[in-house]
Amino acid sequence: DAFPAGRPPLEQAGLIFTDRETVDKVEKMKVCTCLNPLHTALAVFGCLLGFDTISDEMKNDTLKKLVEGIGYDEGLPVVTDPGVLDPRKFLDDVLKIRFPNPFMPDTPQRIATDTSQKLAVRFGETIRAYQSSPDLDVKALKKIPLVFAGWLRYLRGTDDEGRPFQISPDPLADALCPYAESGDIRPILENEQIFGVDLCKIGLADTVEGYFEEMLTGCGAVRRTLEKYV
Repeated sequence: DAFPAGRPPLEQAGLIFTDRETVDKVEKMKVCTCLNPLHTALAVFGCLLGFDTISDEMKNDTLKKLVEGIGYDEGLPVVTDPGVLDPRKFLDDVLKIRFPNPFMPDTPQRIATDTSQKLAVRFGETIRAYQSSPDLDVKALKKIPLVFAGWLRYLRGTDDEGRPFQISPDPLADALCPYAESGDIRPILENEQIFGVDLCKIGLADTVEGYFEEMLTGCGAVRRTLEKYV
């Protein structure tokens, strides 16, 4: 905050001067609700459905509805509001401007890197917020479990047409892929370090398993499952 020659009016160019606590709240809003969870959802399904860019995925009505549902319907009810930015406006900009922007050629394959290390923060915080709320039911979450199921299907290393692909680097890949390949995903769902919660104990495991099983019913099953539940 020390400007020897006086502080220029940087706020006129859109900068926000605030304190560390507010910065932390903005980061939590972004990482846990309004951007990063949506990125992970698009990464997983983008790899499974053969997309090469996030912007192309946003042209797909089903994927667009999926991330809108995760953000607006499941995330915003428990979002951390930093005050200096409106979470809904931020989410609007992410979904309507940033993600569809073809000049930001980000790939689902890059974003899918280290997914096992990201889920606890990007989705676990929302799940725990639902658990602690007297007005919300964690079992009402449907689209976040759909992402979990999609990630487990992704770990099998074949796309929705049955073609093999190289999954992105992940420190737990060697440990997790055999469970996904065998279809016995319960040991993964019980892993609190991955999801931030034990999905079996909180009653979401059956939902994830149901989606996962539907995604294994042949070529096109991932797309059909998404269209059915989104």
